[in-house]
Amino acid sequence: MATGPSSTAQARGLRLGIGGGPIGIVRSIASLPFRGLHGRRGERVRMANLRDEPTGAASRADVTRGADWVTKPVARMQVGAAAALAGWHGRRGASGWWQHADGGYGWVGPLFWPFAYYDIYDYTLWGDGIGFWGYGYRDIYAAIFTPYGDENLTRYMAPPRDRRHGRLPSLAQICGDDASEFAGLPVKQIRQAILLSEEQRATLDDLANASVEAAQIIRAACPAEVALTPSGRLAAMQLRLKAMKSAIARVATPFETFYERLDDDQKGKLVELSGQRAPFAPKVPATQSCTPPEALQWPGNEIETRLHLNDSQRQGLDALQRMSALARNTLNFNCEPDENLDPPDRLATADTRLDAMLDAIKLLRPALDDFLATLNDEQKAQFATIGAKRTS
Repeated sequence: MATGPSSTAQARGLRLGIGGGPIGIVRSIASLPFRGLHGRRGERVRMANLRDEPTGAASRADVTRGADWVTKPVARMQVGAAAALAGWHGRRGASGWWQHADGGYGWVGPLFWPFAYYDIYDYTLWGDGIGFWGYGYRDIYAAIFTPYGDENLTRYMAPPRDRRHGRLPSLAQICGDDASEFAGLPVKQIRQAILLSEEQRATLDDLANASVEAAQIIRAACPAEVALTPSGRLAAMQLRLKAMKSAIARVATPFETFYERLDDDQKGKLVELSGQRAPFAPKVPATQSCTPPEALQWPGNEIETRLHLNDSQRQGLDALQRMSALARNTLNFNCEPDENLDPPDRLATADTRLDAMLDAIKLLRPALDDFLATLNDEQKAQFATIGAKRTS
């Protein structure tokens, strides 16, 4: 299969079903205290420290019990939300302002797009948009105006000091250090549910091997250092998105080969596996995932008040605001998933969505860099606190 979108995928995308019920659960789990995260202000810790680092206290619901929790979208959402809010100084029990419409969070400390590979596979195989289609402009906004202070960002990557409390999975596992053998591809379930010929089993084996390699590509894009500037966070987003596109390119051809070898009855059994994964989850259109819970207002007046801009700087801010609006409109226009695509076309549609996010960042980043270049150190420090001081 070509890595670019098919004609069907180019036309639209897929209307997806997401679980609407877990958002309340997310809010209770995500109110857990910021335990076990420590480090000096400005400290940078290499990736090796990520493996054993706890991101917060254990979930009261213990959603991570069992080896297969990471394959369940609702469990991933709960874990990601708890980890995202562990380092945030907003109101206890409140949802973070950078939360997606489906209840997830695109930024967990210094990490953009937790569980990225699982989100791709859930959308591709099952049409499940609970994770994938929630990503968009809100994540770019949160990269510019991070909800975290520098100290809390660095704590996400610091080694643990206190293991008395139960732990959520490490940031490394949330990023891509996957527990399951094929990182999102349910090979065992497919083999059990579908009677495959020898040729079909061979194509599934090829897909499984490609899946492992694709997961390694995404894993390599996990943050080795904390990005403490808006430009650095946008660069981290670009790196992660490009890695996801490379992962899609690796699995696209073997995935299409496997799928096209199935007859209609076998394809139907593949669809039935979706119901076995989450029979309790109500279906919600993916366009609802695309729509943020509320519009994020550009903090122009707050920037003016705190930074005391001169005329030249004000012009730069106006240009940045225009590019931000253009990036938002670009992503909103692109977010029209279609419900009538088959899995290979959904994979192509996912690739197209990642392109749209990269295009939006490319639109905005030069204006951001130009504006920041006009600021003195005190103004930059004030700009850096805008998102962290926001409480809702």
